[in-house]
Amino acid sequence: MHDPVTAQDRIATLESARTLKMARSAHAYVRGNTVKFYEWLAASPVAGRVPMGPAIWICGDCHLGNLGPLSDGEGHVAVQIRDLDQTVIGNPALDLIRLGLSLATAARGSDLPGVTTARMVEEMVEGYAGALRRSDEDAPEPDVVRSVKRRALGRRWRHLARERMGAAEPRIPLGHKFWALEDAERAGLTALFEDAGVKRQILSLQPDSADRDVRLIDAAYWMKGCSSLGLLRYAALIAIKGAKGRGDYALVDIKEAIAPIAPAAPGAAMPRDPAERVVAGARALSPYLGERMIAGRLLDRSVFIRELAPQDLKLEVEQFSQGQAVKAARYLARVVGKAHARQMDEAQRGAWRHALLDHRGTSLDAPSWLWDAVVDLSGSHEAGYLEHCRRYALANAA
Repeated sequence: MHDPVTAQDRIATLESARTLKMARSAHAYVRGNTVKFYEWLAASPVAGRVPMGPAIWICGDCHLGNLGPLSDGEGHVAVQIRDLDQTVIGNPALDLIRLGLSLATAARGSDLPGVTTARMVEEMVEGYAGALRRSDEDAPEPDVVRSVKRRALGRRWRHLARERMGAAEPRIPLGHKFWALEDAERAGLTALFEDAGVKRQILSLQPDSADRDVRLIDAAYWMKGCSSLGLLRYAALIAIKGAKGRGDYALVDIKEAIAPIAPAAPGAAMPRDPAERVVAGARALSPYLGERMIAGRLLDRSVFIRELAPQDLKLEVEQFSQGQAVKAARYLARVVGKAHARQMDEAQRGAWRHALLDHRGTSLDAPSWLWDAVVDLSGSHEAGYLEHCRRYALANAA
């Protein structure tokens, strides 16, 4: 049992946890360092060779951990993009580079040879191009995807409650993940769920929403992933009850939205409000998630609200086999390709696919710009990771 973290301790605790997490592996460092990814890509000699695809909604932070099974709330589960904090209308090539880098560092973490990474990039292009063709032939599911989908399909509220809160009772226990609220935060969350517009939107996501009401039961600051350092992040337990008193509970994630790091296309028409931008991008890229998201205001900040489904899981890749790494690259690139392709008309899909395949190298069956970007950024991130570990070791020795 961990002692609850006070509001005064939050920043120091989050910073320590984030630093430790990013020091665990080069892959973890890549996942947690979106800022450096775009800085190093812009400074790379490859930057000028990256083709400009059609201006569509992109994930903006398309690494392995941001893909996984999502529920549509009606019993269906599909692997889609599950984190859209960085979504913008931009160049789809950026999502391919980010995914390629993530897959490459995961392969290196599994001690796979460089030739496997080359094959993974080739298979990425095949999977993505297949999605642009709108082919009915799906890429075979790798074991890591099949197992997490099977687990997702068997999950219910009690699994989510035990995982997130430690019990199936309607309360949020304070401890390692959930921290005490300040009075102003609790008052703000209460007001958020009493807002008529927010209530109406939450109830619109529920079947048989007539004569039902929403009430906040409990809430806590949520230490999750440490990507929210310095931002608002809360878990809220709400009751959705009907006129006869019967109803359901829902666990809700409330997260502050800020300006994106990912570069937007020149002249892109996006919502000015950060949370509205995230919701719009989610609905374009990941309908199963986007249709469960709402934009709102909390403590005069832009936040997005989403109900957590028991089936929502992330892909956690500890070790890849050589065969599974290649299959995963094809499958996950196809997932991203589908998210992009549904926003394009036939002419745009054909032109973008042609642009990708037209840039294939002579010695590698993949675009040379994609391979060179993955190689260059792998080196930058490896050096950055080692420097991060050096600073972490010195800080702990002090």
